[in-house]
Amino acid sequence: MVVDLIKEFPEIDIKKQEPLSKYTFTHTGGKADWLAFPESVEQVQQLVDFVQENDIPLTVIGNASNLIVRDGGIAGLVMIVTKMNQIKVEGNVVKAQAGATYIKTTQVARDHSLTGLEFAAGIPGSVGGAVFMNAGAYGGETQFVVKSATIMLPTGEIQELNNEALDFGYRHSSVQDNNGVVLEASFGLKPGNKEEITAQMDDLNARRAAKQPLELPSCGSVFKRPKGYFAGKLIHDAGLQGYTSGGVQVSKKHAGFIVNINNGTATDYLNVIHHVQKVVKEKFGVYLETEVRIIGRD
Repeated sequence: MVVDLIKEFPEIDIKKQEPLSKYTFTHTGGKADWLAFPESVEQVQQLVDFVQENDIPLTVIGNASNLIVRDGGIAGLVMIVTKMNQIKVEGNVVKAQAGATYIKTTQVARDHSLTGLEFAAGIPGSVGGAVFMNAGAYGGETQFVVKSATIMLPTGEIQELNNEALDFGYRHSSVQDNNGVVLEASFGLKPGNKEEITAQMDDLNARRAAKQPLELPSCGSVFKRPKGYFAGKLIHDAGLQGYTSGGVQVSKKHAGFIVNINNGTATDYLNVIHHVQKVVKEKFGVYLETEVRIIGRD
């Protein structure tokens, strides 16, 4: 069946054959057959129902920060939910839509003197992505602060899942298993001192800037932490810092990051990742599992 999603949904911002490199933090990735920017739960519902009825593949992307899209692009419909970005505060609970950035959400919590989200002050992803991946940093994890999340299943059914039902693990949530779309998350926080919260966030952001190659395009932390090891140290000890394929390089500033230094491609990224995995396995017997989400066609 040949469909024209732009004609089907004139009220939704939809682009055809759109390069995803314009949206990913790595500045790489092929084209999406269709790319939609829904602004409401109703629009998400319309799109999910339509692709379900017409057997069109669906991929949902948040802020595209911890993501590699292969150079062949993505078949079917891609939804980027960054226009769904409202954040509101109800008592000690911060409710944020999936497309709100995690950084902005931490700032709203700070401005209301609510503590608990400081660890996420520099995490560049969206709230939806943070729930999906159980994002964490500096000893904090999303699972410690999420009370519940509203998700839409592939069938279009909307469910509210409490913390237990989200089944959080290391860089994992049940949303990955049921192929759901995160619509909103509620964070249960505690009253705190605004100056102390600000100081902690500033300190973490300064530490991040000092250690991480924030000045270059990257997909953030590439590898999961292997049990008993640190991925960055293994890569450093393997002498891989500065290793380059095409325009992509293992960061000289932080071995756990892979950066785009000269118009690199997703294929360059994957070549570097596979080389790092191979060398670290040969030298130390440890297989580095990717944390970054890798999607799309070869």
